[in-house]
Amino acid sequence: MAAIDPLTAVGVVLATAATDAVYVMFTSAVVARRRVPAATWSSIWYLLSSFAVISYTENWVYVAFAAVGSWLGAFATITFLHRPPGGPPVGASVE
Repeated sequence: MAAIDPLTAVGVVLATAATDAVYVMFTSAVVARRRVPAATWSSIWYLLSSFAVISYTENWVYVAFAAVGSWLGAFATITFLHRPPGGPPVGASVE
């Protein structure tokens, strides 16, 4: 097993946290049926995920760092997007 590079580990955590945050934003845009934001978030999602995948295919231990980043990204984004029950999804037009 290769040694773990701390900088790469932090990079994987940050990349997967950002990836999950972007995925949540993408899903919100899809639910709101906003085509341009959904397409934009989707392209950003793939750009970010490629860093983590390339990093942890070189050393499977980085998958654990990817899992931590994924959890942090989803948790933080849902916290940011929190709306009272029954409210419109973020990105939905309010009339």
